[in-house]
Amino acid sequence: MPEVSIAQARDSLTRLIHEAENGEPVHITRRGKPVAVLMSREEYERLESGATGSDFWQGIKEWREQASFDWPELTPDEVDGWRDRRPPREPEWPG
Repeated sequence: MPEVSIAQARDSLTRLIHEAENGEPVHITRRGKPVAVLMSREEYERLESGATGSDFWQGIKEWREQASFDWPELTPDEVDGWRDRRPPREPEWPG
């Protein structure tokens, strides 16, 4: 996500608006601290309408569907196989 100062935003507002229209939100900062986000009208209306999902897990599912990488297909048995089944080591006490 691009980050620009208020002065940079003022000097390149047209370009930043085009970026926002293309789905790339722009963070605007003042003295290095975020103060605003420039986003497309479509994204703003989606956020305003609450169309992001009514619960947390629905939001996670939507985010995963939009992710640009492949999620591994793991079974519970495969994940359980990652466990170290050796007995615990005895603590070594100084002295």
